[in-house]
Amino acid sequence: MSINFTAEQEMIRKSVSDFAKKDVAPIAYEIDRDEIFPAENFKKLGELDMLGITVPEEYGGAGYGYTEMCIVIEELAKVCISTSAVFASHADLCVDNLCRNGNEEQKKKYLPGLCSAKLIGGLAMTEPEAGSDVMSMGLYAEKKGNEYILNGTKIFITNGPIGDIFIVYAKTDTPNGSQRVTAFIVEKEFEGFEAGKKYEKMGWRGSPTGELIFNNCRVPEKNILGKEGMGGHILMSGLNTERIVMAAQAVGLAKGAFEYVLNYAKERKQFGKALTEFQMIQGKLADMSMEIELGHLISYHGAALADNYSKGPALTDKALRKKMNLVASYAKLFTSEMVMRVTTEAVQMMGGYGYMKEFPLERMMRDAKLSSIGGGTSEIQRLIIARELIN
Repeated sequence: MSINFTAEQEMIRKSVSDFAKKDVAPIAYEIDRDEIFPAENFKKLGELDMLGITVPEEYGGAGYGYTEMCIVIEELAKVCISTSAVFASHADLCVDNLCRNGNEEQKKKYLPGLCSAKLIGGLAMTEPEAGSDVMSMGLYAEKKGNEYILNGTKIFITNGPIGDIFIVYAKTDTPNGSQRVTAFIVEKEFEGFEAGKKYEKMGWRGSPTGELIFNNCRVPEKNILGKEGMGGHILMSGLNTERIVMAAQAVGLAKGAFEYVLNYAKERKQFGKALTEFQMIQGKLADMSMEIELGHLISYHGAALADNYSKGPALTDKALRKKMNLVASYAKLFTSEMVMRVTTEAVQMMGGYGYMKEFPLERMMRDAKLSSIGGGTSEIQRLIIARELIN
């Protein structure tokens, strides 16, 4: 299988790559060291029409697909995964979700601001007692008149400390007395809503992560995303694209680490020879390059499937949905573990220099670890794959 990008997709890659090298890479160390949200670069991504990359032009977006989104994320992750993570949470988890499931009024109200960087978006799913078992969430929304009263807490929310708009999942009652999940669009100015503490993390340090607190938070009924009780379907429909996006991000990070250590190995001399002249180093480089190429192929295979699945009749194609489930988990599992191997090996090849913070590989190795945790752990991906194969 080969991945052939169109001329327009290559143009997007070059545009984002140039931006990443010029504006993102020079401050990547500072972003990590000081836990700085890259606000100016986020605005520039809006100016490049990237923040609403999958949104139709009529709502202020670029009108592209998931392949183009993965290209943007990969290029950003090569130099700064924090910037990539902020973008992915905004553009995929919030903006694309709202675009796919929102009604016309909601799209017109929120999408232009989200696409232009006037608003920052995020998604709130994880809770203290609901991580991998997400459907056991405890955030409860009680209907009173024409609004819902939300009570509970969400944790580990990317863009939580800085976000303006969040897609929030909560339990609501059904007529038969049971409970189902409903998705809500929550604005930071809503009464009873506040951003709680900001977390300090091992990696992704420039991507603000925090808790969201709902204390009798009042959300208008018109801010239900989709229909009441259909939040579980909305949540699950977005998990595959999230995993494909995270796979592309891991590939980008691995490519960035590989390119850096390859250049180092060409220049670094030991025993009178460049490191690249030693067979052991050559073997390491070959293995790293092979794994990155495999990760690239499966990630963009998943993106192509997501693009096909999002088009009309394909939505009812059970075989395609099954294939999507498998490939998304294949991609997420393989790349999240691949990027940890690549960055660890890159640090090893640089020796003491690789362990120093003044060189990017130390940061890249720390950043790599979250790939196997966020968006569904490696353990969960293996369970999904096994379930699909057995069924």
